[in-house]
Amino acid sequence: MNHDACIEAMNDLIKINNDRVEGYKKAIDELKDDEHFDLKTVFSGMVTESQQYKTELQNKIHEYGGSTEEGTTTSGKLYRAWMDVRSAFAVNDRASILSACEAGEDAAQKAYKSAIEDEDVMEETKVLLRQQKQSLRDSHDKVKALRDKAKA
Repeated sequence: MNHDACIEAMNDLIKINNDRVEGYKKAIDELKDDEHFDLKTVFSGMVTESQQYKTELQNKIHEYGGSTEEGTTTSGKLYRAWMDVRSAFAVNDRASILSACEAGEDAAQKAYKSAIEDEDVMEETKVLLRQQKQSLRDSHDKVKALRDKAKA
């Protein structure tokens, strides 16, 4: 069994979930209460979701005898996608904010897909990753639906 490959993949996903938490916390901070209360509620749920996934990943890493990493990705597509969220707030346009959040969700989906497709990641780990990916997909679809409604 290749615990090292699993640990590495899960640590990458921990960073991605940290990116997601930071992105949505930034979104919550930047949104005006009166205009976007519903989005604050949705985004708060997504912060909680990623914090839960991070804990699940950390527990699995510890089960495999590994150590977990902290922080966020400092390069790569997901980090850049969440930086776009920040620029979307400059115009405070609901559709732009949601489009930027959707880009971050797309990047998270790709990261999970890559980890699941990694031949060195054990099937036991992939079961957890598939569950998290599906839930994140549901969140992606919620953001996309809100964005489409905002554009209408």
